[in-house]
Amino acid sequence: MKITKTEIYKLTIPMEPFVIATETSYFTQNVFIRIHTDDGLIGMGECSAFPMLVGETQNTCFEVAKDLARIISGKNPVAIQDRMNDLHEYIAFNSTVKSAFDIAFHDLAAKAAGQPLYKFLGGKKKSIQTDLTIGIESPANMANTAKDFIARGVKIIKIKLGKRYKEDVERVRLIREAVGNDIRLRTDANQGWTYDEALYCLQHMAPYNIEFCEQPMRQWNDPLLPQLRSLSPIKIMADESVFDHYDAIRLIEANACDYINIKLAKSGGILEAKLIADEAQKRNVPCMLGGMIESRLALTAKVHLAMSHDNIQFYDLDTCLLGHKLDPVIGGAQYNNFFLELPDGPGIDADIDPNFLESMEKVVI
Repeated sequence: MKITKTEIYKLTIPMEPFVIATETSYFTQNVFIRIHTDDGLIGMGECSAFPMLVGETQNTCFEVAKDLARIISGKNPVAIQDRMNDLHEYIAFNSTVKSAFDIAFHDLAAKAAGQPLYKFLGGKKKSIQTDLTIGIESPANMANTAKDFIARGVKIIKIKLGKRYKEDVERVRLIREAVGNDIRLRTDANQGWTYDEALYCLQHMAPYNIEFCEQPMRQWNDPLLPQLRSLSPIKIMADESVFDHYDAIRLIEANACDYINIKLAKSGGILEAKLIADEAQKRNVPCMLGGMIESRLALTAKVHLAMSHDNIQFYDLDTCLLGHKLDPVIGGAQYNNFFLELPDGPGIDADIDPNFLESMEKVVI
């Protein structure tokens, strides 16, 4: 099998404003690719750029994708490790755009094997229940949003924090009062706190039964994480501090975290995500599978991955529920009362509506 051409699209989906500690999103900054082969098979991939978290934008992903498409032209996409090595040898970092190619390679390999991707990866179907995230607003508005979530059947709520730390404690307090004691609450500071602020928040949020807190401090404060973890009554999940399995090993062996959040846009795709989960499993550290603001296409790839690895035990797979004003995906994973269900077609079994793509900026390499 050889690659004959690659289509690259800017996949821009309008959103309701979604606020985290480091930025506000009004549109997705996604890139969608289709890799065509001489066997007639087509592999689909998508990435979602978050500039303040990963250092890439939709524009940088689009431009770098052109170079990556030229590099892989005429080569075998099913030799996934070799193709990803080609990309890594050309350019360092740029994990977000590389993840789109990685997904497309896996899609093609599973299609060539005639299997759904989760089976190709050695997995089997399991129950996957996602949380639903509340973006940063006033404490009262966030509590009202939490009430709405419960009315919709949400059982796990993730609370974005990281702005005005004492107000963050009030956010959590009001949300817990609004939802009662049976709802699981998670928090995510997205690097928004200093060490002292993080310690204050973690200690003062403890009475509200918080499952874990993601990335309390900036990545450059990683040397302080072991001390923070030792004093925290709430478990710590590393997110922006872990891009690859080397980061995972470093943090775990430093006793810096209890859990790790894996995102394809950070890891560069499924190959590296599996290595992170493997290394964490060797050290008895469970993982969560999260994301940026992907459409259901990349979401579907993530659900396949989640079903193929036992150490992925937490699921933050609400990306396309975070205010997307439309859904251009055909097929793919479906939400059923916040449980995710996969189709059984070969590969990831999802595509983007060609009518929607007609309005998107495109290049063919």
